Amino acid sequence: MVTRALALRLAGRLAGLVGTLLAAAVLVFLALHIMPGDPAELMLGINADPAAVAALREQMGLDEPLFVQFGAWLSGVVVGDFGTSLTYGVPVSTLLMERASVSVPLAVLAVTLTVAVALPVAVAAAVVRDGWADRTAMAGAQILLSVPNIWLGLVGIYVFAVILRWVPAGGFPGWSGGVLAGLTALALPAIALAAPQAAILARLARIAVGEAMDQDYVALARAKGLSARQAAWRHALPTVWAPIVTIIGLQFGFLLAGAIIIETVFSLPGLGRLLFQAVSQRDIPVVEGVVLLVVAAVVVANGICDLLAIASDPRQSARRPVSAGP
Repeated sequence: MVTRALALRLAGRLAGLVGTLLAAAVLVFLALHIMPGDPAELMLGINADPAAVAALREQMGLDEPLFVQFGAWLSGVVVGDFGTSLTYGVPVSTLLMERASVSVPLAVLAVTLTVAVALPVAVAAAVVRDGWADRTAMAGAQILLSVPNIWLGLVGIYVFAVILRWVPAGGFPGWSGGVLAGLTALALPAIALAAPQAAILARLARIAVGEAMDQDYVALARAKGLSARQAAWRHALPTVWAPIVTIIGLQFGFLLAGAIIIETVFSLPGLGRLLFQAVSQRDIPVVEGVVLLVVAAVVVANGICDLLAIASDPRQSARRPVSAGP
């Protein structure tokens, strides 16, 4: 049965998700705890009294065996307790919620812009393959792929914030100031993040849609009176939607995890900037919390996109066998 096969595939993906998160938790914990430097000594200073350092290590549980520390940390993570920040002195979960309220909308907005720009460009280029529009679109995509995000961000600040004064140059007013104000502050960073990803998606989607346009079912649709553009949107694009959705999932993870530079350029209080500050200050609980949260978000997003890709694949639809008799 197709339904049973899909259920087994879903169970396998969920098991893989849990296994990936557990492996990520182990790697993050070990990588940070085998790094040189003592967090207790860092907090008290290099000239601190050794007795005070030892007392702080005991208070923080750093004198326990590594597997005991990992067990205590993982048991807290399961219930949403990531410990207390060594720098800010507040629960790490509080910091993560505050910063995620900036980074997640930024990534979602960037993905939305990526899809909104890339798919129309890809379809238009695939309809007129090897024409001037196709060459122009692919050349523009190649240029965007060659331009760093930070340069796009700086140019956007100069043009739209300094000269035109349409958007703020940086900072985030908070969602309490209104959704429009928040989205306005995230507009330029989202564009800077989305531009190279839109170029990647446009190039890949153009190849996929172009190949689908040569198939018999598209020729049949054209013979029934549909224009090339209508056939591309109604018939070619849906058949290649599965790999496109997979690519979008990968891009969401990249946008969420790779926004450190953009958040720094635009002074956004997001997860990327928090991670940068925590690493420089050797704030291990915060680094562990941010990395694990980002990994979880990436894994979940890719899992959802995989399921959407499975659902959108026409080969997954149930087909009743054709009976030979009445």
